[in-house]
Amino acid sequence: MSSVIAVYPGTFDPMTLGHEDVVRRATQLFSKVVVAVAAGHHKKTLFSLQERIEMARQVAEPFKDQVTVESFSGLLRDFVVGRGGKAMVRGLRAVTDFDYEFQLAGMNRSLMPDVETVFLTPSDKYQFISSTFVREIAMLGGEVDKFVSPFVQEKLAEKVRSLERE
Repeated sequence: MSSVIAVYPGTFDPMTLGHEDVVRRATQLFSKVVVAVAAGHHKKTLFSLQERIEMARQVAEPFKDQVTVESFSGLLRDFVVGRGGKAMVRGLRAVTDFDYEFQLAGMNRSLMPDVETVFLTPSDKYQFISSTFVREIAMLGGEVDKFVSPFVQEKLAEKVRSLERE
């Protein structure tokens, strides 16, 4: 395997089994994968940046020889280029993701002509999972154990309990 650094950016609010599957698949293609947790200035997140980093690090633990987790804010291009990234990994769940991701890839190509966007699809059993659905189910008291790791499930339960106390 050649020494290629790939960046997998996202808000990861929270990190799902689909995200974890994309990380695993990326480690089979690239020598190093940087999971880039976005500060989320454009989205209101349930979890703080520090909490999302902690969850991503826990989920990435089995791949620690190849995967690092870092946060970023500002232009993704600056982060990718600053890390020596040659590929950007994006997960695609369904056709509905494709239009947005295709436009994003085109924009990123104009900003980073030397960086390729690679689309990875999660396993069939994870294709319908989204962080938004997981948050909503958890906030409404539903079970999310089929969608997130046990560590993330516990963090979600803690967050829901803390919000109920407010």
